[in-house]
Amino acid sequence: MHQPEPVDVTEAQARGFRRYVEPEIEVLLRVASTLTGPSDAEDLVQETLVRAWRSVDRFDGRHPRAWLLTILRNTNMNMHRRRRPGTVADIADLGVVRPAFGADLPGTEEEVMSSFLSDDLERAVQALDPKFRTVLLLIDVDQLTYSEASQVLGIPVGTVMSRLSRARARIRRHLRPSFVAATRKGRS
Repeated sequence: MHQPEPVDVTEAQARGFRRYVEPEIEVLLRVASTLTGPSDAEDLVQETLVRAWRSVDRFDGRHPRAWLLTILRNTNMNMHRRRRPGTVADIADLGVVRPAFGADLPGTEEEVMSSFLSDDLERAVQALDPKFRTVLLLIDVDQLTYSEASQVLGIPVGTVMSRLSRARARIRRHLRPSFVAATRKGRS
């Protein structure tokens, strides 16, 4: 059986990790959950923390959140690169795939959103194209700055702002009919 090699931890490395990384773990978990869903978020954050630990002694101390979000984004891309699905020669080989015990469970993103959004708002957010929905969730739910969301997604800040504006406009258009109906109902 392979024994793990002892890790030579310097006090400076441990101090840097406590100072720069530990305060950002909650943010990393929220962002990872938005990117991958709750089931894979902890794995992504764990791998991000390992990579941060290995390089914290080389970190200059400026903008720790931006540094960590960049590590998170790169780790996420690397994890997805490794998980490419295999091909299936014949679709019939797959058979009928059904959830365990016949349950029809919602997806992980749907579970998270349903825990804090009204039904109308949830439907409006779900109707968004994923690139708009992700930006909306990173900014409005995970409370990242435009710059941080830009780093997480690997896109320019202007693109983040544009997608957020479009997402919010589409949400307003989606919610307007139910709002008008509710206000008319309240007047009568």
